[in-house]
Amino acid sequence: MVGRAIALDLASDDDLQVVSADVSKEALEPLEGAGGVTTVQADLSRKEEVEAVIAGADIVVGAVPGFMGYRTVRTVIEAGVDIVDISFFPEDFRGLDPIARERGVRCLVDFGVAPGCSNLICGRVSESFGRVDRFLCMVGGLPEERRLPWEYQAPFSPADVIEEYTRIARIVRDGRIVSLPPLTESELIDFEGVGTLEAFLTDGLRSLLLVEGIPDMVEKTLRYPGYIDKVKLLADSGFFSIEPRRTGNGDVVPLELTSQLLFDAWKQDPGDRDLTVMRVEAQGESKKGQPVSSVWDMLDRYDDGSRTSSMARTTGYTCTAGVRMLASGLWKVQGASPPEDVGRDRVCFEFVMDQLRARGIEFRMTEV
Repeated sequence: MVGRAIALDLASDDDLQVVSADVSKEALEPLEGAGGVTTVQADLSRKEEVEAVIAGADIVVGAVPGFMGYRTVRTVIEAGVDIVDISFFPEDFRGLDPIARERGVRCLVDFGVAPGCSNLICGRVSESFGRVDRFLCMVGGLPEERRLPWEYQAPFSPADVIEEYTRIARIVRDGRIVSLPPLTESELIDFEGVGTLEAFLTDGLRSLLLVEGIPDMVEKTLRYPGYIDKVKLLADSGFFSIEPRRTGNGDVVPLELTSQLLFDAWKQDPGDRDLTVMRVEAQGESKKGQPVSSVWDMLDRYDDGSRTSSMARTTGYTCTAGVRMLASGLWKVQGASPPEDVGRDRVCFEFVMDQLRARGIEFRMTEV
């Protein structure tokens, strides 16, 4: 869903030719016949097929499932090709940096909405403030129509969503990385145009955990109120367990069965309208020694004209901004770079924000 939005957006540039590859013929069919897009059916879990697809490419976009992401990016880097990646792989991106430097490759990782835009803003405030004392990101993708019982639809695999609810949440508190249970420290927050939402801890800071000099950093996921109690009920009852359970018909892994059931319950059908809501807050001290804080708000909705979901828009168009930034030569740094590094460069930051604004995605910043 996101990869299709990326391919179509890049193909709208006269000077870009786009090849879109996927193992699924069905996934490629909506792109067939689209101007400027060539489709290739390929098993991207196979290194040799990745190498064949990217032969002759100037820039690659990695939009594969997270478990395939790291090795796919490494294959691209080893081939000497620049890449912008949104696979959000679990491995430490720093392992790719020496390889990219050796090959003279520019690699941007986690270049989506969150992680992505949140990191860009963190990098920008780190550069513009004299000191950042606190950084908070709250973000969520939600259906516009609230249907019981879940009032939620998954824009990607239910198993990946469930992982957010089971993985330990790492935050920075008093200058130290602290591990806390996910789904905790919940609070109700009001958002203009949406109403009251529920915010709770998840493990979303990723590379921001490596940023030095910010003593308090937190990321929270946003859902409609009441959602967290339903997820906790499943978790506490063992539905997310990976330990096989004996039944009359053999062994069953609870998480696998739960994922299958929730796939139907959380399925986002074509035409289902969604929204993405995000708030980033930064507090600290100005370069003149005065207290300063900024709040960045973004609300995006399903696009009726292009029939593109908000999550595909916000994630995909941040990624395509990164591609155009590389193609134009604005970002010259060789190696594997997280978005916060890009955010520290004012010209590159403004380029990405201008690209998003041109597509109707705008962060409204208020400063105190």
